[in-house]
Amino acid sequence: MKTRRIVTPEAAEGLAIQALSFIAADSERLGRFLAVTGIGPTEIRAASREPRFLAGVLEYLASDERLASAFTAEAACDPADLAKAHIALGGVPWEREIP
Repeated sequence: MKTRRIVTPEAAEGLAIQALSFIAADSERLGRFLAVTGIGPTEIRAASREPRFLAGVLEYLASDERLASAFTAEAACDPADLAKAHIALGGVPWEREIP
């Protein structure tokens, strides 16, 4: 798996837009995203210009391990890139629960 270096907000934004496109490419994925987030389909384009929305897209993606795995495989990126991009876009670092 190719590892990207997500260190700039621009690179993070690119990954988040790619993630949003991945979600939107499948009607079931998009329907669930719209239902969970409460955003309307007509609002997505404007919202995608906001770093906090893009951070939320990555947070949504990471909340579903199967979805995140499918995206990182398709995008040829490391799962850790999602967290790095999330932080670069102003998101709060995720905490893992360790039993």
